[in-house]
Amino acid sequence: MGRYTGPVCRLCRQVTEKLFLKGERCFSPRCAVERRRSTPGSRGGGRPRRLSDHGIQLREKQKARYIYGVLERQFRNYMDQAFRSPGVTGEYLLQMLERRLDNAVFRLGFAESRNQARQLVQHGHFQVNGRNTDIPSYILKQGDTIGWKPSRKEKDFYKALVEDIPRRPVPEWLQLDTEAMSGTVTSLPSGEDVMATIQARLIVEYYSR
Repeated sequence: MGRYTGPVCRLCRQVTEKLFLKGERCFSPRCAVERRRSTPGSRGGGRPRRLSDHGIQLREKQKARYIYGVLERQFRNYMDQAFRSPGVTGEYLLQMLERRLDNAVFRLGFAESRNQARQLVQHGHFQVNGRNTDIPSYILKQGDTIGWKPSRKEKDFYKALVEDIPRRPVPEWLQLDTEAMSGTVTSLPSGEDVMATIQARLIVEYYSR
């Protein structure tokens, strides 16, 4: 499965804002976005280039891709599904991205970042409804339960995690059981639950050209 393996701070600089791709480490004063405000490849110090409407739409699409760690072909597939679905296209797109297994693991606080959550899922640390699932892009449904594989509960990482849960607020569409260290999808994500910094309307306009 293809994925981006380059420096993630470069992605934040590309869209000119912090995307918190490294989790808590992004709050460090050594963050590249704080030290270098210019975009990658530019000399810096000059007036920022004014983007066209198309450029603004492209940047918003790239921002969503970077946040959720999705490559272009897969993102296009999500977009095609959103166009075919009833209701608001942009909201359905963000719902699918939020319901990815790796994102849910991150949202529950089982990982510091989505990238770490993706690795944990790929390495077989989690089960969905009691069945081993190692596909980060698995789309969860209402009523699904995410739990740790029993054999992984002996790992030092898991033991340290138990002491630190909950590490961040859990969205309303998920319910965290701190004793069982599991999470349940209680409802579909609503507009308030998805990333407030992503303007889905601009993404829809980009793909509607």
